[in-house]
Amino acid sequence: MKHSEKTGLYVHIPFCLRKCAYCDFLSFPADADTHKNYVNALCKQIDATDDPRPVASVYIGGGTPSVIGPEWIDKILCKLKDRFDISGDAEITIEVNPGTVGPEHFKIYREAGINRLSIGLQSANEDELKLLGRIHTYADFLKTFHGARDAGFDNISVDLMTALPGQDASELMHSLSCVCDLYPEHVSAYSLILEEGTPFYERYADPGTDADILPDEETERQLYYLTRDYLADRGYVHYEISNFAKPGYESRHNSSYWTGQDYLGFGLGAASLNRGVRYRMTRDLAVYLADPDHREEITVLSERDAMSECMFLGLRMMRGVSERDFYDMFGTELTDIYGEEIDRLIAQGLLDKADGKLFLTEKGTDFGNYVFSRFV
Repeated sequence: MKHSEKTGLYVHIPFCLRKCAYCDFLSFPADADTHKNYVNALCKQIDATDDPRPVASVYIGGGTPSVIGPEWIDKILCKLKDRFDISGDAEITIEVNPGTVGPEHFKIYREAGINRLSIGLQSANEDELKLLGRIHTYADFLKTFHGARDAGFDNISVDLMTALPGQDASELMHSLSCVCDLYPEHVSAYSLILEEGTPFYERYADPGTDADILPDEETERQLYYLTRDYLADRGYVHYEISNFAKPGYESRHNSSYWTGQDYLGFGLGAASLNRGVRYRMTRDLAVYLADPDHREEITVLSERDAMSECMFLGLRMMRGVSERDFYDMFGTELTDIYGEEIDRLIAQGLLDKADGKLFLTEKGTDFGNYVFSRFV
């Protein structure tokens, strides 16, 4: 099995001002001293890591990374640059939320080398923002977006959520049109998933609660089609099931996940895939502060495991899985491993082949989870 010639870096900032009602990410409010201690621990973890490969992308996610002082973000990036060979044209992204970022943040981010922002809007409708438990208004988002443009950021992604409780086509269309009128370079549009342990799960998951106001399966599918078609009409390339970009602005970091590239994760709960070994940092803050290199859930991937991941992650990309790339990575033909399953899925109208690539059909995107499960 051939390993990546380059790698990506992910940095997790677990802090937020307030937990959103749908969120099950590893995030929580914390004070300034905790921010400081956490960044110091992060830098120790980075110092303890040795990898000579060129770094093609850096992604700072959370949580809400913009809730910590921008000087801490600068310190983290300086440490990464000291320790790793970060390519001069590397994509360096930070997630920000409206209401947590201003001109000083943007100035320091730019000086630190950040060249891409991912702004969490989720909805342009005030009632939906309140329902989701967001801390910002649409006006706050506009201030953040225009502030980023004024600061010189020319690669901005905006996050939207679809299939929200009570959402119909007109509400989604309003959010889509508001976003597209701003001409961001990238849009991520994910359907709501009810995660156990969240207020949304308690409110909507079980019969007898408010579950009846969630869009049904057919409505959710129609909202997905609306999103896809509207964004295509506005010039966005649908390059992954839930992601759309102006030509040349696909997320290089996230694409590396879907194409099986190695990545190193820093921070609480951060995952890594490094030369066939998958592991996760501890999710216990006290443990992490005391031992920033404390690793858990260590798994050595077999070649068959890696093939499986290549398929179910690669098929998320609309371009699909290249037979040539599969052979270059594993030294065997794709059809020798999965030929019968591929033929079955093609016969069902869920997969198609062209130009040496295997990809989801339109019907296949409706049943993506089923298709992916066939390769697990």
